[in-house]
Amino acid sequence: MNNELATSAGKRLDQGRFGQAVPIRLPEEPNEGYRALRDLVQENTVWIKPLQQEMARVIVGQKALVDRLLIALLTNGHVLLEGVPGLAKTLSLKTLAQCVSLQFKRLQFTPDMLPADIVGTMIYSPQDGVFRTKHGPIFSNLILADEINRAPAKVQSALLEAMQEHQVTIGEETYSLPNPFLVLATQNPLEHEGTYPLPEAQIDRFMMKVIIDYPNRAEERSILDAMATTEPMVAVHSVVTAEQILQARHVVNAIHIDDKIRDYIVDIVLATRPPTAAALDITGYIQTGASPRATISLCLAARAVAFLHGRHFVTPHDVKTIALDVLRHRVTVSYEAEAENVTAEDIIRKILDTLPVP
Repeated sequence: MNNELATSAGKRLDQGRFGQAVPIRLPEEPNEGYRALRDLVQENTVWIKPLQQEMARVIVGQKALVDRLLIALLTNGHVLLEGVPGLAKTLSLKTLAQCVSLQFKRLQFTPDMLPADIVGTMIYSPQDGVFRTKHGPIFSNLILADEINRAPAKVQSALLEAMQEHQVTIGEETYSLPNPFLVLATQNPLEHEGTYPLPEAQIDRFMMKVIIDYPNRAEERSILDAMATTEPMVAVHSVVTAEQILQARHVVNAIHIDDKIRDYIVDIVLATRPPTAAALDITGYIQTGASPRATISLCLAARAVAFLHGRHFVTPHDVKTIALDVLRHRVTVSYEAEAENVTAEDIIRKILDTLPVP
């Protein structure tokens, strides 16, 4: 089925029998638009399991991380991975790039880096006396920004236009970036020597911030059995094309979200700002709340979660599953919260536990 069918199916669902007065449940006799969207989801999720299996050949455990990377791929959102060294952050991103038929570039950020090292620059040609544009490595589909917080502010700011508008300006010309375009960044939370904290404007452009934790004992033993060798690492194969990813994105955009769940998403984001935060008794702990970009990201991510599970509709559990990753870097805690060891994650969990679920 084509993209037009996905769009029309989504429109029919929004205008059909899923009105505000109807509870969130499946109709006993689905209409034509309902069946069309269900079939679209089934057709376009055939590559999800093979991709997960291919990545599992290299990445032991870390299922939540793999799912978050797939969500970013489906929603055209950027991801910031944070974790101590040695937890396979870089390996996960490189493996994902090898599993998809997309251009991939790795940028190792350092304190002496310049913006031209990322976006490119104008080079003078003495043969004809004109300046020619040399594109930087950012002109790729997948960008691995390794240890992004090691680059100075002027380098970090070079990514702002690219991440938000999918274009870069070199000299007086503006150049579009390839589609799809994703920035997958990593940072180490422990080291402070030679690091530059990301500004709020750039952090907000990341759709999700994923915290990588240590593997459990069984996973640790599996890692030991698989990796404790001098032999080359297992090679992975490409299992999905750019066309399949772009087609899947159209289907994700058509996945139905009931009005009650839309309101629930808005309520979650508003709970990070006054006066809603005051009603939950967390105002004193919040310095700045989530932006409208968080509302959009939470809606898109919830649709992608439903898509990964093979569903053509979003449930409240989908929203709660991904809310922490979408909001943790967008809520800034106050000095009072820091003094009481209250983190942004604690605040978001209280919001999710307190707000009524539709």
